[in-house]
Amino acid sequence: MSVEPASQVELGSAEWRARRAAHEARADRLVEARRERAQKGERDPVEDFLFTYYPFRFSAVRRWTPGAGVALADADELVDDRRFLRGADGFVRVALPDEAQAGRLAFSLKLCRAVATRTAFHGCFGLHEWAMVYGQAEQRRHGAWPLRLGAEGTDAVVRSMPVRCTHYDAFRFFTPGARPLNKLAPTLEARVDNEQPGCVHVTMDLFKWAMKAQPWVSAELAADAFELAHVARTIDMRASPYDFSAIGLKPIAIETAEGRSEYETEQRRLSALAEPVRARLIAEFERALA
Repeated sequence: MSVEPASQVELGSAEWRARRAAHEARADRLVEARRERAQKGERDPVEDFLFTYYPFRFSAVRRWTPGAGVALADADELVDDRRFLRGADGFVRVALPDEAQAGRLAFSLKLCRAVATRTAFHGCFGLHEWAMVYGQAEQRRHGAWPLRLGAEGTDAVVRSMPVRCTHYDAFRFFTPGARPLNKLAPTLEARVDNEQPGCVHVTMDLFKWAMKAQPWVSAELAADAFELAHVARTIDMRASPYDFSAIGLKPIAIETAEGRSEYETEQRRLSALAEPVRARLIAEFERALA
């Protein structure tokens, strides 16, 4: 790997050390509850998802990087981390991505750009979680939690509304009986063509793309994406067929007109929150690939 010959931003020792300390303290707060629950063997459908479906360790979320295009003064200690290199000018920068890494960054950039250009669709009502249970309630993923409407009631909701999931990683968990009910058949290869900014899972995935792009995307942006994913996953679980009220997740009853209206309102709010995070990701991807 080579190091960037120039940088758009230079940070003095006091500034970058303060940024690093602030991020590490923030990351500790973000994972504290999850760490305590893991030690007790307690389950949480929101945070369990963020650290199992997205397979990033606590330490990875905590590890600080300024991202690409930033030069750090008096940062020789960072060179022990292979992600950083010292330039001829004495500044330390994140090393340039190799060919394979650049390819992954380019894909993430292409996907985020594609999503940013599309009109958000807010009419799916979170039925993807219901379709993951349809006809197979006994084998459901969250077997420790009850279904609000029972097995038959859950299946009836899926049959009563059009299923219009655009997200491959949600669709692939549909039960065999639910798959033919979906308007689309999303594939991994076509995700750039299918994903759209109204999708709750697309919003959550901003955390995935930010973490996969470490160290070229700043740790602060990855933490912002994590917080956004937490909000999105909370909405996702509230609108699911499960009853999580025992842990404070008030159901969004999408089987009712009022519930569908509430879900759409939350979906629009998430889309608005995701837009600036996605724009910042695009900018940092572009900087890393420049």
